[in-house]
Amino acid sequence: MKIRDLIQATGGNIKEYDSVDLETDVNISTDTRTIKNGDFYLPLKGASFDGEKFISQALEKGAIGSFCTELPPHHTQACFIQVPDTLTAYLQLANYRRNKLNPTVVAITGSSGKTTTKELVASVLSEKYKTFKTPLNHNNEIGFCQTIFEAPNDTEVFVLEMGMRGLGEIELLSKYSEPDITIISNVGTAHIGRLGSRENIAKAKCEIVKYQRGNIFIAHDDELIKNTVEFNGEKIYYSIKDVKIIEKSTHYSKFEYQNNIYELNVGGDYNIENALSAINTGVKLGLTVEQIQNGLKKYKPIEKRWEAVKVNINGNNVNIINDSYNANPESMRAFVDTIFELYKDYMLILGDMGELGVDETKYHKELGEYINNKSNLNKNTKIISIGTLSKNITDSITKCETEHFSTIEEAVSYMKSGVSLSENIFLKASRSMKFEKIIEGLE
Repeated sequence: MKIRDLIQATGGNIKEYDSVDLETDVNISTDTRTIKNGDFYLPLKGASFDGEKFISQALEKGAIGSFCTELPPHHTQACFIQVPDTLTAYLQLANYRRNKLNPTVVAITGSSGKTTTKELVASVLSEKYKTFKTPLNHNNEIGFCQTIFEAPNDTEVFVLEMGMRGLGEIELLSKYSEPDITIISNVGTAHIGRLGSRENIAKAKCEIVKYQRGNIFIAHDDELIKNTVEFNGEKIYYSIKDVKIIEKSTHYSKFEYQNNIYELNVGGDYNIENALSAINTGVKLGLTVEQIQNGLKKYKPIEKRWEAVKVNINGNNVNIINDSYNANPESMRAFVDTIFELYKDYMLILGDMGELGVDETKYHKELGEYINNKSNLNKNTKIISIGTLSKNITDSITKCETEHFSTIEEAVSYMKSGVSLSENIFLKASRSMKFEKIIEGLE
């Protein structure tokens, strides 16, 4: 972007202390550790940091100017653009570039499944368009800006994942991304500790349409979403009930949807449901059935999403499936359903689910009761819980063998102690539990 663009996009007040050509091309940098000669520094602020304290350092490293809310007390000769808030300026700049590139913007949110949906949609749309997607864990306002600035100039489609921890956050992302198509994968209980109810979660998710340009809204067939969303365009709702499943295994799904056959290199009904949003998006953006089929076939699960590794434990080769990218009551149940349906020999290792609020104990206990009431629960199954809250899961299970450990280290020691282990071990917990350390410990 040119310095003139920076001023125009943010409405900032330029303070020139050196002769600066406003037609100069610059890259935006928010990090003095990686800033390059000729960059323009944008200092962000957070609860525990203030980027404006590093303006002098940025200039010393070669930045030709900086945004600021107040001029530095000992400023050097440079170009300063004064704005009321640097994060807002960052969002304004991202919106300016979004409009300059003018791609189709597909925005995705949901209590669970939004990252998988994002990956599936991007995989499908890449069959026809030059597509750029939100990198992993970049689904907040800063990540949105980074995504826009990292995209190549010839990008035709943005696939943006939008996360939230409270009301108003997705509305902010909608405002600056101005999506053409919006998708809500589902509304569950993730972040219910912050929002208090599924109704509030639905309200927060449905903010995604607030600044939508296009007229297509795609969502899981959920009465709560239908009753909450305020949108006058075309609404497409999908469900596993719309699908005829032809074949499925742990790493493969084949199904019929709207008279066409599709394949996925992953198992689980919830992955099929996520694929339906990608299919509908592809149809609306003019892809052929063959292109959609090819895009779905090329999808590969991201790290910690049904990630398979082989580990030798006490001379025995064991398959470990790590699905500990995230966890909430809905995704846990879907995980359990898939395993119970597709496997006969397995061990489950379940950990704490985070951010469930005052009812967190109840949600863990209910998961244990759900497992215990499954008609196809194998009595030879062993279920291990690790953490604090997860003890309520195994305490509620009486129909098979259970163990509980407070720490990962204790669980790993138990598994190495010579006890009988299943050929297939499944890991599921919130990311904060760091269940990848189980695999590291066993290896």
